[in-house]
Amino acid sequence: MKLLAFLACIVQTCLAANSTFINPVLPGWHSDPSCIYHSASATFFCATSTFITFPGIPIYASKDLINWKLISHVWNRESQLPGVVCEYISGGGGGQTLTGLVGVLFRTTDPFDEPEWSDPVVFYPGKIDPDLFWDDDGKLYVATQSVILQELDLATGELSQPPIPLWNGTGGVWPEGPHLYRKDGWYYLLIAEGGTALNHAITISRSRNLKGPYEAYRGNPILTNRKTQEYFQTVGHGDLFQDAKGNWWGMCLATRGGPEWKTYPMGREAVLFPVTWEKDAWPVLQPVRGRMSGWERPPPSRQIPGHGLWSRDPDVYNFTTAGEPIPRNLVYWRVPRPGAITTTAKGLQMIPSRNNVTGQMLPNKPTPELSGQRGMAFTGRRQTDTLFAFSVDLVGFRPTTTGSEAGVTVFLTQLNHVDLGVVLLAGTNGSAALSFRFRTEATIPGPPQAAIPVPTAWKGETIRFQVSTPNATHYELSASLASDPTASKMIFGTAWAGLVSGATGPFTGVLLGVYATCNGAGSGEECLNGGDKAYWQRWRYAGEGQEVAMGVVV
Repeated sequence: MKLLAFLACIVQTCLAANSTFINPVLPGWHSDPSCIYHSASATFFCATSTFITFPGIPIYASKDLINWKLISHVWNRESQLPGVVCEYISGGGGGQTLTGLVGVLFRTTDPFDEPEWSDPVVFYPGKIDPDLFWDDDGKLYVATQSVILQELDLATGELSQPPIPLWNGTGGVWPEGPHLYRKDGWYYLLIAEGGTALNHAITISRSRNLKGPYEAYRGNPILTNRKTQEYFQTVGHGDLFQDAKGNWWGMCLATRGGPEWKTYPMGREAVLFPVTWEKDAWPVLQPVRGRMSGWERPPPSRQIPGHGLWSRDPDVYNFTTAGEPIPRNLVYWRVPRPGAITTTAKGLQMIPSRNNVTGQMLPNKPTPELSGQRGMAFTGRRQTDTLFAFSVDLVGFRPTTTGSEAGVTVFLTQLNHVDLGVVLLAGTNGSAALSFRFRTEATIPGPPQAAIPVPTAWKGETIRFQVSTPNATHYELSASLASDPTASKMIFGTAWAGLVSGATGPFTGVLLGVYATCNGAGSGEECLNGGDKAYWQRWRYAGEGQEVAMGVVV
């Protein structure tokens, strides 16, 4: 009985020390997380990929691994990367021309102060996914896709030649996303392979020498959900780090959609998992699930300095003060035109772009200014909840030019979005009438486009646009009078979330936002007579539920 009591005490102590949490810890589009623990400030930091959006490379800080604050963006001004529209593969502008596959290295002494991020040191690795590794002798190396290693000069960007091949994985396609760790006299090499779809996985190898040869772990893949019925799929592209007590953790990307992988509008999200890593042993990574249990986490805390927003908090923005900063969690699709989106006393002012949200991308009639590759008048925030309510008020929109439009969008890419706007349409008798227009753009058939005249009593009034989720797989788009949102509510369409899942945007996730366009009227990049400005106020977003397993919402 004494032995049983002793064992029971051990079990109770272990359970008391464990913590439980819900994934994803960085919900919404947060792919390719790369994380560290900074012991001097007792703070965790994570960066994620942003691809085509601006500002780019968000930096999140946390004390407890659950509450994450968006403290800055590394790429926060166009002058850092002039002419960039996507991955920095090639581009130019501002007297600078870069060709080939380009790497950029930014530096700061204060990640909480956004302007402190430097202009980049440019280097030419020839491969994607560069990862930095400082060896014990202080030398800096960069490992990239394939996986190859080169020494990097931090001041000049010069790379040692020739590149040294380290390890090409276990045979899966696209060995990439390398991370090197020095532990117990070993160099451990963690990579992603299998592509970023359902075969995605994390594999590992190690060597006594940085430059190899590397021995693969016999139990590879060390982490994956492929060929399972788990709700979290595409698990991979991970990073490992320690906390203040020396416990190991990992963050990687995952997609909530189950093995059918058809409805996953939030794209690749960042998930947390405990890691056990004994001396001279291979690490053991706990499989990714919606509900997790692991090491005791630091106590809940929001004692993070600087300006920024918490990733799980609602949006409550009124946009009634001229010159107030645009909230840090709002992003653009590529770099916006200077002055196109500003805060004024009338609201968030948008000067319309000639291109609409889709862009007139016609291969037989190239029109760069209409393609959406320059200055699209759009801004949005990540969808971070399975169930949510988003609303925003359109004030002072009185268009005079046919085709002028302002509205809300559930936006994945220019080829995958669902819109509801107010547009001035030409009538059969030569007159123009203000109408609501609901439409979908997708690579698969969606609901038909519909245009309904704006009620006479609504003209000149503030209109409240709303996007909500009646269930975990659909969006409902509606509008109402801001003065009477309940009684006047009109539902214009319901769209399946599969329309904005993957397809042409497998690396991104849904952005919920607003746009303004003159739908081609004008010339060059300017709308006719500058276009009809749109003003937005009372921006609200609130999460109402997270699906953590198929059909299980918390």
